[in-house]
Amino acid sequence: MSRDRDAEGRARNARPRDGLGRPLPYGTEGIERQPEGVARTPAQTLAEAQRLLDDGKPFHAHEVFEDAWKTTDGPDRELWRGLAQLAVGLTHAARGNNVGAVSLLERGAANIEPFRGEPPHGVDVAGLQEWARGLAEEAKQRVRTEPVPPRLTGLS
Repeated sequence: MSRDRDAEGRARNARPRDGLGRPLPYGTEGIERQPEGVARTPAQTLAEAQRLLDDGKPFHAHEVFEDAWKTTDGPDRELWRGLAQLAVGLTHAARGNNVGAVSLLERGAANIEPFRGEPPHGVDVAGLQEWARGLAEEAKQRVRTEPVPPRLTGLS
């Protein structure tokens, strides 16, 4: 069976994707994927991820956070990982996968807890945790609502 490969020969599914990252049939017009491995400042990461969240593309926001997570050493690494998990949790909620939503939202909220006392980069850690836990509770109760994306920082 032939597999899709990227320019470096790594396996990479080239099927188009919808706004929630679900694969679409080949030949279908999908949403442009986020480029991988982009180096961004924390402010650029937060701004790009917020734009994607506001555009209803939490899967794509997750990829932005994943870039930050994978390219960061030091204490912020876990912040980016937790934010990526929150974005994936929102993705699962938007797809109607309540079990996946609860798991990732709770894990992401727990993983950003160490940053609550002194939130770096203006990230509204307490607000994100409240948002994530509320959305997880809705998913546990099997409430199917259109999930509202979070505000990453206290800035408007």
